[in-house]
Amino acid sequence: MKVLITALAVVAAVFAQGQLGGALVLGTTPLDLGLIAVVCIALTSGPTVGLLAGMCAGLAQDALGGGIIASKGAIIGIGGLANTVVGFLVGQASTQFIVTGALPRLLAFFGSTVLHAVIFMGLYELLGLAHFGLPWGGVVGQGLANALVGVLILQAIELLPGAVERRQAQKGSGFRITRRLD
Repeated sequence: MKVLITALAVVAAVFAQGQLGGALVLGTTPLDLGLIAVVCIALTSGPTVGLLAGMCAGLAQDALGGGIIASKGAIIGIGGLANTVVGFLVGQASTQFIVTGALPRLLAFFGSTVLHAVIFMGLYELLGLAHFGLPWGGVVGQGLANALVGVLILQAIELLPGAVERRQAQKGSGFRITRRLD
């Protein structure tokens, strides 16, 4: 069941990113839903599942974004490699460190966004396919936006399963007076 939920999360994130790509902007920074899903999965499931989720999400984003070697120089696999490395490293870090609080999760999402940008832009620069200049303002903005959205998603995922039980417990624990009619 967990495999199905993980696969659906990756598919939903990539689909939403593809359909709402231009609309997913927090301030002036575009969100990367595929990366957010990979980091969420890696934090909750470990390095192996994070690696597989990163590979699937990255390759799907690459395939939907441009093709094998398009006229604009997009190569399928660079985003896949970046997401795979990020998924594995975040999953490995989650097994070594306690990443249950909001601040460690915020740092995990922010760090994963920066690492993804370094790998992605670095490979394009090394292959001579693109020149990015110094985009670190945009990377920091995207890192903060991804971190904020990612932490909120993880909090919602953790609070959702117990919400029904808490609501039922609150309803049933009310003080009731009954009158005996004898």
